[in-house]
Amino acid sequence: MGGPPTIDGAFARWLAARAGQALMNLRAELGFADPGALKSAGDKVSHDLIRTELAKWRPADAVLSEEDEGSRLAWTAEVAGDAMSRRTADRVWIIDPLDGTREFAEEGRSDWAVHVALWARNAPTPHGLVAGAVALPAQQRVLATDYPPAYPPMTVEAAASGGGRTIRLAASRSRPPVFLTDLAEDVGAHLVPMGSAGAKIAAVVTGEVDAYLHAGGQYEWDSAAPVAVATAVGLHASRIDGSALKYNEADPRLPDLLVCRKDLASRLVAALRRHSG
Repeated sequence: MGGPPTIDGAFARWLAARAGQALMNLRAELGFADPGALKSAGDKVSHDLIRTELAKWRPADAVLSEEDEGSRLAWTAEVAGDAMSRRTADRVWIIDPLDGTREFAEEGRSDWAVHVALWARNAPTPHGLVAGAVALPAQQRVLATDYPPAYPPMTVEAAASGGGRTIRLAASRSRPPVFLTDLAEDVGAHLVPMGSAGAKIAAVVTGEVDAYLHAGGQYEWDSAAPVAVATAVGLHASRIDGSALKYNEADPRLPDLLVCRKDLASRLVAALRRHSG
């Protein structure tokens, strides 16, 4: 029996899909009576599977996972050894085994994801991401850099309203930025509440919405894989001030980002400067 694909983008797709299937099986096995137990089990099952496969098939690479002990403190003295190995490595897998645990534990919700991304020191792009995959298991699809989707069409609503079109803006259903309503009114945007960051960026990639912005706290694993796919498609991805996203930093906190159609980037960045200060 052969192993997984050797090309990194295809390997990321394979790994995210395997973890996604394990999560779907777990949902079916445990049900939704105890959301807390389902969330905890989901994080562990996916993390353990991804970690095991990376150790087997990419043993020389470093890993940054949301579920690694101390991952949110990776720049402190207490875990300096782990931080150093990651910071000096040439290749680092940045993974979120279960993005959107709240949605995963709610029956009928499909806006949760598995993120698998690869950062490389010799990458030609500022963000350093060279491969990535976002599995949306409950939607039965995986978006990945090996075969990125075509550049998304404008949403039907946006296309219908011409030059002054309404922008469909994906927003967190639980933690939207405090300034989001004012910004949406400023640019004429319609807010579309969704769950995980991966599901929201995937919606930009597929053209279901035109943009996604977040401010107020995230980590590298929340956005690495979706950003890898979005930029492979040709979309704009940056911090909300327009500066470059950077990964495998000493401090893995990456609190804000903007992913959108390139034709909307300057307009949204200008609006963000007016409202997010």
